[in-house]
Amino acid sequence: MSRLLDRLVHVPGMQRLWMRLGVGSIHTRMRYDIIAQPWYAFGVYYSAMLAKQLGLPAISVIELGVAGGRGLVALEQLAIQIEREVGVAISVLGFDSGKGMPPPTDYRDMPHVWGEGFYSMDEAKLRARLSRAELVLGDVGETIPQVLARDNFPPIGFVAFDLDYYSSTMTAFSLFEGPAATHLPRVYCYFDDVTGSEWMCMSEFVGELAAMKEFNEHHRHQKIDQLVNLRLERAKPAKWNEQIFVFHDFSHPLYTMNIAPKGAWREIPLR
Repeated sequence: MSRLLDRLVHVPGMQRLWMRLGVGSIHTRMRYDIIAQPWYAFGVYYSAMLAKQLGLPAISVIELGVAGGRGLVALEQLAIQIEREVGVAISVLGFDSGKGMPPPTDYRDMPHVWGEGFYSMDEAKLRARLSRAELVLGDVGETIPQVLARDNFPPIGFVAFDLDYYSSTMTAFSLFEGPAATHLPRVYCYFDDVTGSEWMCMSEFVGELAAMKEFNEHHRHQKIDQLVNLRLERAKPAKWNEQIFVFHDFSHPLYTMNIAPKGAWREIPLR
């Protein structure tokens, strides 16, 4: 069946038709990008699967940079579906200043692309669209530590970084500064702004890529790196495959726990 689907998904118009019909499990639709914002679906699904293999009952999934809220609404809907299929409870949080982007600090924030006041939010309108996601408003430098300090905070499994600026992204990496109990040993991450139009001139010296490089330079036992060769593993490669990264906490007590049933190294089944 998988070989047949691998062929069908390349037929012009087939993905659009399948999306409209909405048939198949989350796992199958996620594999073939037959789902809204497949980059979010991928991160949430595999983080929930990791938690299940580690014997953890719940995770948190996070969007940093909510703006109008389209992504947070999609994240909430995906969490509901994946929670039901995988059997792991999923808390959804969206962090944002609520006031649009602050002024850039220096060239690393890429002021030739973004600026103060970009991506403002209509808070009342957004809250009316949410059913269970938590909207956390304020400076992420203050709100992130407050959230991590909560009692029984479910460990972070997936983070979507969409703060644009180098400086804001660096601040947001405090998500990974909490005790091991606040995050999975490997956290799937989507970075929205590591690719862009030619005129943006993305590089490892500015923006999110510069933030990741600096984080890695200052952390010996924690690293953020691209999920290599994801494009080669997908049934139909897409641009977003290059935007998936993983935060590794090598000192996490669960990092070395084997999660692959014998002989099942390529696809971890539900169990």
